[in-house]
Amino acid sequence: MPDPLALYPALAQVVPSLAALGAGGQAFTVPARTVLFSEHDPCKGFPLVLDGEIRVSRISADGRSLELYRVGPGELCLVSSACLFRAEPLMANGVATRPTSFLLIAPDVFRTWLENPDFRNLVLGLFAERMADLTALVDAVAFQRLDQRLAAALLGHGPELAVTHQALAQELGTVREIVTRLLRRFEREGWVELSRERIRILDSAALRAHSQQAA
Repeated sequence: MPDPLALYPALAQVVPSLAALGAGGQAFTVPARTVLFSEHDPCKGFPLVLDGEIRVSRISADGRSLELYRVGPGELCLVSSACLFRAEPLMANGVATRPTSFLLIAPDVFRTWLENPDFRNLVLGLFAERMADLTALVDAVAFQRLDQRLAAALLGHGPELAVTHQALAQELGTVREIVTRLLRRFEREGWVELSRERIRILDSAALRAHSQQAA
């Protein structure tokens, strides 16, 4: 199990220390696709990811999912911290994308830790970073066509992706049928080759050029 202090050095000076938390400082390990928190629920604690990844998303009334960001080892969850700051229900859902280990820091401990300058600066720095991420997401959703966003989503994962059309649809905040239609168009253009739950990239340069086209 990774050392929490190596991943989160700001915890070295917090009071109470991780060691002093006892059972409250023990790590949980969950399998992939475990729901860790849900929109509108009260926040049960502040997750510190040690291994694996948490996907944070919003769900629309018609069941579509839009990914906001992902939390990996050494990173912090903006939604959880905002919920604890304001003592309001969670604004999004968190699901483990693969086997994930994490600490769940109790709300009262999190608020006490905020009195430590290093930890407070870590959390405030998180807000700045995540706000930049969310601003880029808003720009993409509001101003970039879905086909461009799909082309961008296919890049940077190597020559072959093991992914379903449904998973891509969730990532992009749309429905599977539209993603399938666009992928078939990309296949006709000779940019990709489709097979069951796999997408082979044939022309990454064309995909990149398409993703960067002016609206």
